[in-house]
Amino acid sequence: MIAMAEAEPARGSAPATEPLVVMRGKWISLRTLVPGDLEHLSEWADDPHVEKMVGSEFLHAYKHQYDKDPSFYEAVLNDPTQVVFMIEAHQGWDKPVGLIRLFNVHVVEGYAYIEAIVADQKALKRGFGVHACRLISYYGMDVLGLRRIEAKVYEYNALSINTLKRNNCVQEGVLRKAAYHDGRYWDVFVFGILKEELEELRRRDKYL
Repeated sequence: MIAMAEAEPARGSAPATEPLVVMRGKWISLRTLVPGDLEHLSEWADDPHVEKMVGSEFLHAYKHQYDKDPSFYEAVLNDPTQVVFMIEAHQGWDKPVGLIRLFNVHVVEGYAYIEAIVADQKALKRGFGVHACRLISYYGMDVLGLRRIEAKVYEYNALSINTLKRNNCVQEGVLRKAAYHDGRYWDVFVFGILKEELEELRRRDKYL
């Protein structure tokens, strides 16, 4: 993934107010978070569909813990346990289609969790989520030295389950009835991918 980098960013977002493209693929690029992106985060944090399908702790923190305060940007910037990038499609889009992040990064142990949000409804089912997950996973492996990446997904989120499977992730377990939505409890599926599986994925990756 890192062969596509246009800049050598520090972990997470760069301190510049201008966005830096960190990873570039065939259809999308991943760039650093900038203060102006808080407007997008605000919109996504209020989107009930995003909340139902992703249940993002990141957006929840911005909306409820920080009350959408601009200080959230600096908090993200200075958090050594996560890397946050905005997803930008190359053609036909005038704003980011979503965000992707690695969080709970454990550098010594070599693992982290991944969260992808494709918030623009018109951007769904175009492969952007698949593409973004691959790019940030390669980044995690090459730059952060990760040997394992994990993901959790609600049982009803077929799009995210398909994205993980297309990215060589293996379902490793089920957290039974661990989520509550729409008046009932749902299972949460746990997926994981190892460094050697990521390397194999990159060797045959047509998105690069």
